[in-house]
Amino acid sequence: MATVEECRVALRKLGEQFDELDQASRAKHVVERSISCHISDLGVTFYGRIHHGGLGPFADLPPTDGRPANVKLTIGSDDLIALVNGELDMGRAVFGGRVKVDASFGDLLRLRKLL
Repeated sequence: MATVEECRVALRKLGEQFDELDQASRAKHVVERSISCHISDLGVTFYGRIHHGGLGPFADLPPTDGRPANVKLTIGSDDLIALVNGELDMGRAVFGGRVKVDASFGDLLRLRKLL
């Protein structure tokens, strides 16, 4: 099991990987959305945003506007690390139940293009 700090670093790295996407892909597929990433085995949740400028930053506290996240991810700490390091395919992880995504159908289609 990874630590909370390792998960925080992994989410930062995921944001950096997202920054590497070309502007055309971002412009076509990114719609500003709030994101929560619940690390199930650690019982912690990180909150962030996906937007044209990038992904994140992720924080430990929910946004102050009180609205629930548009996209909610639930993942184990080791699976988050494996996903960010390219050792776990997002599609297989979702279909295998290792990652749970709660989002609208449109958001799921857009995210699929980005991950």
